[in-house]
Amino acid sequence: MYADLLIHARWILPVEPADCVLDEHSLAVVDGRIQAILPSAQARQAVQAAREVELPGQALIPGLVNAHTHAPMTLMRGLADDLPLMTWLNEHIWPAERRWVDVEFVRAGTRLAVLEMLRGGVTCFNDMYFYPAVTAEVVAAAGQRAVVGMIVLDFPSGFAETADDYIDRGLELHAQYRDHPLIRTAFAPHSPYAVSDEPLARVRTLAGELGVPVHMHLHETSDEIEQSLRDHGERPLRRLDRMGLLGPQLVAVHMTQLEPEEIDRLAAAGAQVVHCPESNLKLASGFCPVAGLLGAGVNVAVGTDGAASNNDLNLLGEMRTAALLAKGVAGSAAAVPAAEVLRMATLNGARAFGLDAEIGSLQPGKAADVVAVDLSDSHTQPLYNPVSQLVYAAGRHQVRHVWVAGRQLIQEGQPTTLDARAIIAEAQGWAQRIAEGERHYQSSRK
Repeated sequence: MYADLLIHARWILPVEPADCVLDEHSLAVVDGRIQAILPSAQARQAVQAAREVELPGQALIPGLVNAHTHAPMTLMRGLADDLPLMTWLNEHIWPAERRWVDVEFVRAGTRLAVLEMLRGGVTCFNDMYFYPAVTAEVVAAAGQRAVVGMIVLDFPSGFAETADDYIDRGLELHAQYRDHPLIRTAFAPHSPYAVSDEPLARVRTLAGELGVPVHMHLHETSDEIEQSLRDHGERPLRRLDRMGLLGPQLVAVHMTQLEPEEIDRLAAAGAQVVHCPESNLKLASGFCPVAGLLGAGVNVAVGTDGAASNNDLNLLGEMRTAALLAKGVAGSAAAVPAAEVLRMATLNGARAFGLDAEIGSLQPGKAADVVAVDLSDSHTQPLYNPVSQLVYAAGRHQVRHVWVAGRQLIQEGQPTTLDARAIIAEAQGWAQRIAEGERHYQSSRK
């Protein structure tokens, strides 16, 4: 057998089949796809490779899928901390966005986010932000994957004036990247409180015609529920259900405010849920009932949310938080075990966006989106179970290598397609401008 790339690892954690750990195995890649996974002793004899990589003490896992973020908001990391969600949004983040967000802001912030996520083993992310064509351009140039949100809002921004303008610009993005190997699109109406019925109905129709997901903040806080009851006479999920938006195409983010019958309805409709535990904790938004959702058969993925509310894009850290929080909420130490959380951060994320035939697990025929994590580090020794160590003890500094479609994007912890120094310097320049501008703005309000 010939291979372009042959990786010899101490362990391979393929995610499929479930709870599988392959000891001393190798992964062969041909034309950007996984050709075979076989014992290393056999691979050394049977496979002739253009390039071989030896990774003693390291585990190969599928590329992580960050199922919800706002990549350019890395430039607002730490800008308005320790505030409740609606205060944070209405009095700080949305006003700052009106002052600062433009094409160059989005380009610089996305570059920083892509660098951070690749270094942390994230090979694919789902984004929601202004100027999505710029985000797509940056991601594609870096060689990463992304589902880029066609954002929809009722109110104007520098990007668009009306909900129809947002949708039309999203359709242009979809047409531009319809056949791209790394970029997919999804409609991204911000939330039930920021998008009215008419544009939501148009989104529903277009999403069905184009076969794309609808990615939306939903049931994030108790304030959202109260506002919906006041303005619409029903809870947000019921409103979406009535409008025909509740189905497999719906990717509902946060879902901290759920009643038992709503969990059953999500399961019956085949809707997807994205859990963002650290952002929900930091904003005191509530607790997503992950164990209950999984038990009902709902597909649950993991996201970091944006760096403005997290304050990082560290999906390995998010996995640990998700596992621990789920146990506390369920009142059971057996709830959402390590292997389940790894699946949530890989295959479940891929499934939420219809990408599970392509990525999310290490299987012959799938794209070679592969991450190597060094478990020989002191933080993960001694080692009895590599999956448990990965979820409960490993840090993103232990990510040593990252491949997307067989192309190496991180080698020995360093990017191969990005200039890290230039990206960080650019972000520091933005931070100085924003800090000075925000000080002036706040003082002018007094």
